[in-house]
Amino acid sequence: MAPLIPYPPPSGIDKYLPPPQHTGKLFLTLTYATSLDSHLSIPLTQVHHSGPETKSLTHHLRTLHDAILIGVGTAVVDDPGLNSRLPGTPLTRQPRPIILDPAFRWGVTRVSRVVQTAKRGEGLAPYVFVRSEVEIDGDERKGILEEVGGRVVVIETLGGRKWDWRDLSEKMKELGLNSVMVEGGGGVINDLLAEGNLPLVDSVIVTIAPTYLGQGGVNVSPPAVLSAADGKRTLAVRFRSVEWRILGRDVVMFAQPDL
Repeated sequence: MAPLIPYPPPSGIDKYLPPPQHTGKLFLTLTYATSLDSHLSIPLTQVHHSGPETKSLTHHLRTLHDAILIGVGTAVVDDPGLNSRLPGTPLTRQPRPIILDPAFRWGVTRVSRVVQTAKRGEGLAPYVFVRSEVEIDGDERKGILEEVGGRVVVIETLGGRKWDWRDLSEKMKELGLNSVMVEGGGGVINDLLAEGNLPLVDSVIVTIAPTYLGQGGVNVSPPAVLSAADGKRTLAVRFRSVEWRILGRDVVMFAQPDL
């Protein structure tokens, strides 16, 4: 992998970042890179949208959060390292990787990149969140995670209880994580942009690349919202405090949900 070239992050974006003092609420930043047709990727294919400047920004943002969260689909397809690759980043500034894997289907091994990254001391080991119906005792993957300081975290869902973002947020706070940077994939992003979950999101940072992926891509498009007044379709998500910055060939939107 080519070395990451550090670029200075844009100034004046502090209000979109976790506060220096913890407020008691989990600060959740939703960030991703998309094409002009609002696609994250092509199914089962790793796609690199970002130019070097915005890629550097992403790795800078990772150092400002306690955790970085992805869904299991992204872990399976991309085999990511889930760390900041900015040169000189100390382990104390590395985010804790969190992988949402309700059914524990991620085939993590000792050669998985996030495991190797933790073993080399270049990042933290992942926490894998699973539903309580999943049998994990005696599972070799649990031992592989624990060898490098990771763990399987069980989220109570017995009795058909729904996997809920508020439960996940509370569990992260219990683990001492006060800020999380959510990077994907499409199902996770669309779920957080849904009407019921949007109040949990504090900041949205979207990189838009000058590309089209074409039809059939993994799309960012939250569920439709109907007006309470007349039942007709209305805007699914609105933003406030919107700022746009051009970084190299890409444009980045910094915003906060308008609830």
